[in-house]
Amino acid sequence: MNITIPELSLVVLIGPSGSGKSTFARRAFLPTEVLSSDFCRGLVSDNENDQAATVEAFEVLHFIAAKRLQAGRLTVVDATNVKPESRKPLVALARQYHCIPVAIVLNIPERICAERNSTRPDRNFSNHVIRQHVQEMRRSLRRLDREGFRHIHILDSPEAIETLTVERQPLWCDRKGDHGPFDIIGDIHGCRSELEKLLKKLGYDPATRRHPDGRKIVFLGDLVDRGPDIPGVLRIAMRMVETGSAICVPGNHEMKLLRKLRGRDVQITHGLAESLEQLNREPEEFVEAAAKFIDGLVSHYVLDGGRLVVAHAGMKASMQGRGSGKVREFALFGETTGETDEFGLPVRYNWAAEYRGNAMVVYGHTPVPDPEWLNGTINIDTGCVFGGKLTALRYPEKELVSTPAERTWCEPARPFLEPGAAAPALNAQQLHDDVLDMEDVSGKRIVGTRLYRNVTIREENAAAALEVMSRYAADPKWLIYLPPTMAPADTSDAPGLLEHPAQAFAYYRHEGVPRVICEAKHMGSRAVLIMCRDEDAARRRFGVVDGNFGVCYTRTGRRFFDSTQIEREFLSRVRSAVEHAGLFEELDTDWLCLDCELMPWSAKAQELITSQYAAVGAAAGLALPEAIAALERAERVGADVANLLERTQERAKLAQLYVDSYRYYCWPVASVDDLKLAPFHLLASESGVHVDKDHGWHLSMLAKLCDAGDPILLATAHLVVDLTDPRSEADGVRWWEELTGRGGEGMVVKPLDFLAHGRRGLVQPALKCRGREYLRIIYGPEYTMSENLSRLRSRGLSVKRSLALREFALGIEGLERFVRKEPLRRIHECVFGVLAMESEPVDPRL
Repeated sequence: MNITIPELSLVVLIGPSGSGKSTFARRAFLPTEVLSSDFCRGLVSDNENDQAATVEAFEVLHFIAAKRLQAGRLTVVDATNVKPESRKPLVALARQYHCIPVAIVLNIPERICAERNSTRPDRNFSNHVIRQHVQEMRRSLRRLDREGFRHIHILDSPEAIETLTVERQPLWCDRKGDHGPFDIIGDIHGCRSELEKLLKKLGYDPATRRHPDGRKIVFLGDLVDRGPDIPGVLRIAMRMVETGSAICVPGNHEMKLLRKLRGRDVQITHGLAESLEQLNREPEEFVEAAAKFIDGLVSHYVLDGGRLVVAHAGMKASMQGRGSGKVREFALFGETTGETDEFGLPVRYNWAAEYRGNAMVVYGHTPVPDPEWLNGTINIDTGCVFGGKLTALRYPEKELVSTPAERTWCEPARPFLEPGAAAPALNAQQLHDDVLDMEDVSGKRIVGTRLYRNVTIREENAAAALEVMSRYAADPKWLIYLPPTMAPADTSDAPGLLEHPAQAFAYYRHEGVPRVICEAKHMGSRAVLIMCRDEDAARRRFGVVDGNFGVCYTRTGRRFFDSTQIEREFLSRVRSAVEHAGLFEELDTDWLCLDCELMPWSAKAQELITSQYAAVGAAAGLALPEAIAALERAERVGADVANLLERTQERAKLAQLYVDSYRYYCWPVASVDDLKLAPFHLLASESGVHVDKDHGWHLSMLAKLCDAGDPILLATAHLVVDLTDPRSEADGVRWWEELTGRGGEGMVVKPLDFLAHGRRGLVQPALKCRGREYLRIIYGPEYTMSENLSRLRSRGLSVKRSLALREFALGIEGLERFVRKEPLRRIHECVFGVLAMESEPVDPRL
């Protein structure tokens, strides 16, 4: 015997004690799918037979069931459930989460139940309890459908239970295996001629209505009413659905027409009169076929592995892929506030403004002048019958294709096309993003990334990031990327050195990376530049309306320059170089995101240098000469201070090296001319996130920028090293020695490919290898003394490297989301994540 149950349902087992519910549940369902009342009693009282714990046990059971149903998991309740009052909260729970309640009744004779319980030492109650269970169950069997159970299966014998096979059937709305591609068409309302033109424009054969590339039409409902050829539209849709070249969801106008065709009393309003008049001229067989077609339409569809949802009026995330009366009602009408506007039409609740689902939702129902994306949803009903246009969305391309209405076939009750009206300054998504919701970034979060799976952001770190962002950050609309931290190479054992290129080369060679690029490390401050072609491009793409065409911000999201005037002059000069280099045209973009180093270090870190580094140098410069002079006097009078004097003299030399080290990276800045900008990553543009190009491409593109002739732009020196050639490695080491020998900070070693994978996945995107004298700034004047150096060589790098990988993955993920034009909250989830991780307890000197 076989029974079929919906794939997403709440299965309620009903039967007296001893009827075999638990045995059947273990055989027919996964252990994780079954919630046993006995087990829940054990959870709360350590005794599965403690009837005094029944109330608490069912509270636990209902709680777990709610969480499973909310997550879209089939759930089985293993309890006697013989009383209507026991089943009522379960049916209510199924309805709450738009799941189908299923009853499986084990109608076993009382005698068999008693015999089974007699062999179980944990069932020490008398037979009258079983008799009462059986009587209560059988009294209510005929009323199970009235209680709300949509599927009822009654098993009358032990043999039927033992041989039963349970098959799971996907809900009708579940078409996740249909991957398209699709062409989704908005409300047609009887505009046959416009539909035929649009189908032709989309590439469908006029004779067969098929697409040569196997594309499929999705009709979003409201095929009927108001327009000039309603039967013609129905014929096209019905034929395409029948041949498999289209699918269709119902609109509210179809359902009203169906009720009328089935003899129900409905008001002849909102275009229904046109449908009835035109159908009256059609053969009765066609009208019946149309009614049958409409009656078989499913409320909504979940397509392409759950990435696409189509419904006439939209679909909230909590309802997607589920079946209930409320789901169908929402699909047909959306959600209303219960009020009416000045035109007598219902005021609709803007569910899309609060949508947080992962699936793209495409819908219609309410005409709009132009489709606009909002939180991954789009309304493509552009009011063809009202004189607008008929619009299709090509999926997955996300391209809009339209054909204009031949005329205004019906005057709308609410005007939606205003002649001469100027386009709004910001689109719907940008207006919505004007106010960010703290709930979208606060608390513990798990962010999915393409490069590094899931990245966990701890609640306390998120709070620290929120504090920084809310008080100090630039306009959040600019903040599409924050650069990651960078780990150093493994500690060197070379005499007098803490870092050396040999360790960086060895790491990448071990990970199977054949070639690396070494880039000179500039001792400045990390800067991210967002550069738009003009103010209009900044408005269109970033939603910025303050007259700025770009921004320069630090690695923590703060504006780099305190002066707006200096920032604008600086950005203007960089933009001129971009235009001179032709990068906007070459990349077919109106904006660029550059990762750079801005020098001098003192331009942003003057306070840090003064309070932390210069203070140490000044103190050493005053104290140590006095100490040397005192020791020399002591030595002249015969005191045994030779070793101490020698050590103090050495400390004085090291202190002077320390002062020379940080002074090398400082110079006065009186104007923009005193700045130097060294770009090294052309991260993103409208054409994509450029992680698919190697670092040679990035540096060659940016060399064009630096060759434009502006002296504030500085090309990043670099050298490619072949890790399979010892001579090439030696050249890399010599280059590092030359850089550091003349006071340079050192170099950054990266795989030549922007993204490289090794034995355990993504490898470090970069390793810094800093020079001996630069590290004196980091670790202090006397770090090169043997006792200090030996202690520093025990530094641990694993946490820093893990942090670097996670921040890198988050940064790229945020850029990719921006290029895909996802909501700002989705981009900021990644940006906040990077900033939050900066509060991790990691040695800041690494």
